[in-house]
Amino acid sequence: MGLFYCPLCRLTAFTGRRHLYSGSHQQRLREALGRLQAKVQLARKMIKNAVVVKYEVGEHEQLFWCLCCKQEVKRHLSHGSLTVLHGGLLQHMASLEHKKEANKFWWENKADAKIKEQFLISPEDYERFKSSLVKALDAYEEKEDEVIKEMASHIREVEQSRQEMLHAVLEPQTGTEFCDESSAFSTPGGHKSDITIITEEQLGPSAIQITPDLDWMEGNHALTFIGHQESEGKGNVHTGAKPPWLTQDEEEFGSKQQIGPSYEEFLKEKEKQKLKKLPADRVGANFDHTSQTGKGWLPSFGRVWNQGRRWQSRHQFKAESGKDRDSQRKTQKRPKSELQ
Repeated sequence: MGLFYCPLCRLTAFTGRRHLYSGSHQQRLREALGRLQAKVQLARKMIKNAVVVKYEVGEHEQLFWCLCCKQEVKRHLSHGSLTVLHGGLLQHMASLEHKKEANKFWWENKADAKIKEQFLISPEDYERFKSSLVKALDAYEEKEDEVIKEMASHIREVEQSRQEMLHAVLEPQTGTEFCDESSAFSTPGGHKSDITIITEEQLGPSAIQITPDLDWMEGNHALTFIGHQESEGKGNVHTGAKPPWLTQDEEEFGSKQQIGPSYEEFLKEKEKQKLKKLPADRVGANFDHTSQTGKGWLPSFGRVWNQGRRWQSRHQFKAESGKDRDSQRKTQKRPKSELQ
């Protein structure tokens, strides 16, 4: 009786293949098959009523672990922009490879043979699933066509309302308005030289230019014409002029002021923000970088910044320190008269 490794329980049994009949192994086997059976039962509902939905990357790329084949398999079947729910699981369960691996798994783990058919999809059930899938695809296409038609009708309604509004705004105002203007500004009893043209301000997109009939005015009729005269370079998009965002007025462009801080101010503020992140009690935090210093700000001791070698500075330091000590000793000595 040798050692036996059980991949399902992930342990080495000293009782050999007797471990397969033990209660712990059978309990672990029932739990694993129960988890797989729940997924298979959910997929079996799609055999008669297949469901086709729009493809989503995160949701429809799920994998499930096949306990018999010991590999990961796609749960859903996707093609292009469409996804068949649980199609991948049904396709795998109906394959011959899965059937062979299932028989092998049942023999190796001594599982209950009565429930083995629940983990297999027969060819008849798979053909039934294919026929229901064709119907589901047709229903999905009809639904998409209806959605497209609704969107197209909505777009046509919006375009029609826009055209009606635009036509109402641009509709020429003739008839009574022209009669009122001509009668209000006409002067009876004049000559042809009395005809003057008066321009009024731009009335908007619905304004039109009215030109006088010269043949009719050859008689002894004195009229005052009021018409619309557009200035060059002005107008709106309805009259064929350039939009204001495509025209550049040199005067306005020259008088524009700078909006926002300058680049130098931005750099200064950026440096301030960097300094705020540093500790406040660091060395040199209160140093004024704007202060001006002379050339002799460095210390002049030890020949380090002057000239000569370091050992010369050491001897110079000792000599100077010796002189200082001698002078201090002389000052500390008291005269004999004070001691008496």
